[in-house]
Amino acid sequence: MDIELVQPFIDNALKEDVGDGDHTSLATIPPDTTGKAKLLVKDSGIIAGVELAEYIFHRVDKNLKLNIFIKDGTEVKPKDIVFEVEGNVISILTAERLVLNCMQRMSGIATNTDHIVDLLKGTNTQVLDTRKTTPGMRYLEKWAVRIGGGVNHRFGLYDMILIKDNHVDYSGGIARAIENAHQYIEKTGKKLAIEIEVRNQEELDEVLRTGGVDRILLDNFNFTDLKQAVNIIEGRYITEASGGITVDNVRDYANCGIDYVSIGALTHSVKCLDLSLKAIK
Repeated sequence: MDIELVQPFIDNALKEDVGDGDHTSLATIPPDTTGKAKLLVKDSGIIAGVELAEYIFHRVDKNLKLNIFIKDGTEVKPKDIVFEVEGNVISILTAERLVLNCMQRMSGIATNTDHIVDLLKGTNTQVLDTRKTTPGMRYLEKWAVRIGGGVNHRFGLYDMILIKDNHVDYSGGIARAIENAHQYIEKTGKKLAIEIEVRNQEELDEVLRTGGVDRILLDNFNFTDLKQAVNIIEGRYITEASGGITVDNVRDYANCGIDYVSIGALTHSVKCLDLSLKAIK
């Protein structure tokens, strides 16, 4: 867990939720009341965010104690208890919603990713996430993809050069875009991989003539054209497919011999795993 990324997110989220105080808890519960609560699973899936939950509870109150029974990446089912938290009750309730919001979303992403990974078993294809993430939660969502067995693509605009259709069109063509990218790398001294998106066989042919890239993204290719493209590339470059890839067809894409499939739905339209924090009486 990268504390430098996580801490500001947690602090801002707590400020957003708590404001000048959890007045319901402060009004109804004596301040020195202590107790226990359990994280109860109500769905089947892959649990994610346990490590984060521990950090959130301790960020709210360093004296809270957690007894963790199930670790991140574990398959869970209804009625499983992931952990128990013990200490000041108002502190537990202050952290409750943030813990649940993060864990439910992260677990949904991990579960979705795990399902895709399972569908890809027996192939050489791996699943990538994208930048289609919730603003402010990208680190957590990409962390959840890793927990589910997926692979992170670039984290943001700063850690890779990915030349997409708009870049090609604005820069004056594929060859010019690749040339400009290399000039930029030479000028800045940055060590950045170069990936380029192609939309058809003609653009692929131009990339292969030009060279100078690390990965080729084949966007919205049908299966016949995708197989042909992979055969033409012949392992000279890492290959990635994107566009319209779902649980129903991801295996078909993998059978085309592609190295990676990128699926925005891993993070942008995921169903959260149902979890609940219940007081232990």
